[in-house]
Amino acid sequence: MATQLISAVLAVLTGVYAVLVCYMRVGWAALPFFARKTMPQTKVSVLIAARNEEANIGRTLTDLLAQDFPAELLEIIVIDDHSTDNTSSVVQSYAGQGVKLLQLNESAPLNSYKKKAISRAIEAAAGEFIVTTDADCRMGRDWLATIVTFAEEHGCFLVSAPVLYSQQRSFFEELQTLEFLYLIGLGAAGIGNGYPSTCNGANLLYRRDVFHEMGGFNGIDHLASGDDELFLHKVAARYPDKIGFCKSRDAVVYTDAKRTIDGFIRQRRRWASKSTHYKNKGVVALGVAIWLFNAMLLASGVLSVFYGAPLLTVFLIAFLLKFAVELLFLYPLCRFAKRTDLITYLPLLTVLHVVYMVYIGIVGNLGKYQWKGRRVN
Repeated sequence: MATQLISAVLAVLTGVYAVLVCYMRVGWAALPFFARKTMPQTKVSVLIAARNEEANIGRTLTDLLAQDFPAELLEIIVIDDHSTDNTSSVVQSYAGQGVKLLQLNESAPLNSYKKKAISRAIEAAAGEFIVTTDADCRMGRDWLATIVTFAEEHGCFLVSAPVLYSQQRSFFEELQTLEFLYLIGLGAAGIGNGYPSTCNGANLLYRRDVFHEMGGFNGIDHLASGDDELFLHKVAARYPDKIGFCKSRDAVVYTDAKRTIDGFIRQRRRWASKSTHYKNKGVVALGVAIWLFNAMLLASGVLSVFYGAPLLTVFLIAFLLKFAVELLFLYPLCRFAKRTDLITYLPLLTVLHVVYMVYIGIVGNLGKYQWKGRRVN
């Protein structure tokens, strides 16, 4: 009886997961490729919240200053978030090229210094469009003009754009690159289907007046993470048809995978920590369904050792279907990223993904964790 019940539940969840992933595949396909044909006409403020990034911030600023973008329409602001290294000195060396430096000097402890930093920068920003990226990112010279003209042409209030890992130095980082493509594809597909769910603050554009209209980060400013996703949800709740995803290779921002498992787990815990604060029931249902499927798949795999062939058969069928639909979803994403070689890692990633999803879903919502040298909730 127990075996039959477990098998039945797993079969249902497998079907739900397969439908969800196929639906995401449809969402990605629904997004047209964008090619810029004009130059931007809108004043833009690019904001970077940086903490202890002296090794990276220089190359990011060099890329920003090399953009094919009208100089009179570009403002670059870096907010130094209490760095204990030479981040500020590096940024100041670019002052002659128009880069502005703000210092975040908060005496009272905060849980989200990044949201405070972005809010402070927006107060000083002159751009009609706000663009956020990170201090360890790289971008091609057409990046900014591409996402801005996309927003102009489509009348978007918020634009999400692709973030990819580059310069992998190990097998572990290659696996992360494929897994990260899944996450980026999930966010893009949600927008393609008309149900925005996730985005990445390393490549995000929104209107400054809409930021103020939404009350900025009010209501989510007590959370360590969520300056991207949770703000997306606020905009989507009022303007769901004004959110776009810029599907263009010129719009890609590149960053680095985590070198260690510990660094990877800390990053994913930070991302997962905001999930219990989602107000959109559809997004919550999506996350719960994916987690439950992986949890049941893991449980059935372990229990099949004790219950034998019947449960093992159901487990293997569910696992193979998971692999098949994820292959269907990830292959076009790998083709977009020009990394179809990553597909060879999918069988292993499919196994690891089950354990990882269950673990992060639990620890991401329990207790405190370390991030950027701080202990946060």
